[in-house]
Amino acid sequence: MTELFRHERIKTTKAKAQAIRSEAEHLVTIAKRGLAKRAAEQHDIHERRQVAAVLRDPRVVKKLFDELASRFKERPGGYTRILKIGRRLGDDAEMVILELVD
Repeated sequence: MTELFRHERIKTTKAKAQAIRSEAEHLVTIAKRGLAKRAAEQHDIHERRQVAAVLRDPRVVKKLFDELASRFKERPGGYTRILKIGRRLGDDAEMVILELVD
């Protein structure tokens, strides 16, 4: 999930993408809540700690709160998209691209 927020687009299997999708959307919602608190001149430390417990990379947490939360400020949900790209040759697993929506 950290790589999704770092690169905003990853190539993975369909099963992993579906597992990551709901948690990633939840983290964006938490970051948006922190953005709203900051706009109301309150502290967003609780939200940052919640996200940091999952992501573990401070640079990605900063990017999520500073760039991505403000980008999705007006969007009510559906921050990710799964695009099918075919099957992997080795084990025939269905491959997808999981990306953040613009």
